[in-house]
Amino acid sequence: MWLVGDTYTFKATGDAFLLMEASVPPGGGPPPHAHSREDEAFYLLGGVLDVTADGETTRVAAGDFVFLPRGTVHSFRNPGVAAARALILATPGGLGRFFAEAGTPARPGEPAPPFDPADFPRLAGLSAKYGVEVLEGSTV
Repeated sequence: MWLVGDTYTFKATGDAFLLMEASVPPGGGPPPHAHSREDEAFYLLGGVLDVTADGETTRVAAGDFVFLPRGTVHSFRNPGVAAARALILATPGGLGRFFAEAGTPARPGEPAPPFDPADFPRLAGLSAKYGVEVLEGSTV
């Protein structure tokens, strides 16, 4: 799925957990948000991400693991010049339904289109439906 300029590939979905691979282009990543229903973890496969959690930013690279308990305000950005790749695990797995509804089916061999700011109100509404709070004033 393409979402906010990133590409997310479902590896395993279900009620217990969601496992997906993220490809985050340079400058990509979601705005600050918090999940009220899921814990989330990232394992970096390649590249770098600046992960901000509760106001503190940490640069993570291939082989690093980050755990974000539900309720943690967080975001991530790719400060590099190449796509960053990460496995993202969310428990329980209901967040997969958000990605399926909010995203656009990816087309093989094509990069994700850049985020269109006109789509922000739709994404904010879907976020609320799935227990994700996007911080007021955030932009993608």
